[in-house]
Amino acid sequence: MGKFMEYKQYDGLGLGELVRKKEVTPLELCEAAIERIEAINPEINAVITPMFEKARATAKEMTTEGPFSGVPFLLKDLMAAYAGVSLNNGCKGLRNYVPDYDSELVKRFKTAGVNVLGKTNTPEFGLVAYTEPELHGPTRNPWNTGHTPGGSSGGSAAAVASGMVPLASGGDGGGSIRIPSSCCGLFGLKPTRGRTPTGPDYGELWEGAAIEHVITRSVRDSAAMLDATCAPDLGAPYIIQQPVRPYLNELKRDPGKLRIAFNSQSPLETTVHPDIVKATLKTALMLQKLGHDVDEDVPEIDGRTLALSYLSMYFGEVAADIDELGGVLGRKACPDDVETLTWTLGMLGKATSAFSFVKAIRQWGQASRVMARFHEKYDVYLTPTMAYPPIRVGALKLKPLEKTALRMVGTLGLGKLLKRTGIVEKLAIENLAKTPFTQLANFTGQPAMSVPLQWTSDGMPCGMQFMAPMGDEATLFRLARQLEEAKPWFDRRPGLKDS
Repeated sequence: MGKFMEYKQYDGLGLGELVRKKEVTPLELCEAAIERIEAINPEINAVITPMFEKARATAKEMTTEGPFSGVPFLLKDLMAAYAGVSLNNGCKGLRNYVPDYDSELVKRFKTAGVNVLGKTNTPEFGLVAYTEPELHGPTRNPWNTGHTPGGSSGGSAAAVASGMVPLASGGDGGGSIRIPSSCCGLFGLKPTRGRTPTGPDYGELWEGAAIEHVITRSVRDSAAMLDATCAPDLGAPYIIQQPVRPYLNELKRDPGKLRIAFNSQSPLETTVHPDIVKATLKTALMLQKLGHDVDEDVPEIDGRTLALSYLSMYFGEVAADIDELGGVLGRKACPDDVETLTWTLGMLGKATSAFSFVKAIRQWGQASRVMARFHEKYDVYLTPTMAYPPIRVGALKLKPLEKTALRMVGTLGLGKLLKRTGIVEKLAIENLAKTPFTQLANFTGQPAMSVPLQWTSDGMPCGMQFMAPMGDEATLFRLARQLEEAKPWFDRRPGLKDS
């Protein structure tokens, strides 16, 4: 079982079935995964905290309970507290922080049977759509190591794409499951707001914009893991309607004839790469051939205004993160504890008024109402996941002059002045122009998925995003299963050594 080819032929449920049938032991799976990680990780830097000895000890004591019994698994190193293992959140100031408890979602992952082999790379506090933290260095895309695997769950996506593990955890506050899934040719579902637990440390994540789940190669692994994790936890901020039947069972049901709207124009009115436009049209035609009603249409939402509302939340959350960092450090956080961009964002958070913040959240609520009306006409909304193919590593990092200027602003405490210049908003829109489609589902709380249906002219993955009404993951899973059968992607692998 230690042979590379045999291990990577299975998804998580497939490996779990082998364990239940006693055709392989959890320890054999553990060793096969460790072998792959040790061979591949030096090239892509996906795993930043190995837990191999702990995983070996766990494998020796594992039973055959749980759908993913003995299946190798990786945790995104952001909010995922695992007792006795460092939790960095990609932050320099947290390099030595070790929690003494498991977060609720980690407990549920364990109950599902997975064996955690380590933690994966993420940008500082999960703030950007590429994975290049100063603390751990850049993660690289297995399809082309000169390019990013996306972010903020880039380490998890690169690990799954390269065959280290069949699935890994991720979080999504603006596309951070869907974007790396698109970059790495994987399936990534952002569940409905409130679907998975956030305890014991958090209520709503990013004012409800963020939620955690997994990145997978197969649709059924995503469905089965959501079945295992989707009940509310103690102190949940709200209780949402539970699924009518297990999501895994939804995959056996025909999606029926769906009404699908599609659009490939950026909501920011910025350019979209020709390959992405072509891929969206190909997907729309494919859906028509599968029997669905497909029309080109777009919800009446001011995408630019909504994007700027995102910044108000973003600034405020970063300021709060830096303030809470002081509690861990035992002193007030300083600029050297975080990256220059993070410190600047925190300063902007302190310069953002309560009025601006409340206005932004109200705009999210208005967008939710618009989308609810849109879904009276359409069951599903199709867009590209990203406006461009995966960018090159380092392309969006601060230039030396920019970094020096922001350090000076930080030293002088000129957050209000910087905010008035509009420079930050301009830079934010330029960055969001690469990924303008994903944030809408975070504002509204709707479920959305990236499905690896297309590839660009130079062979890079190109995910297609599908959004459904609040609480309707079932429709997405049924449609995803149909697409997986119509245009399989499981065996399509990057050309990375041993992958």
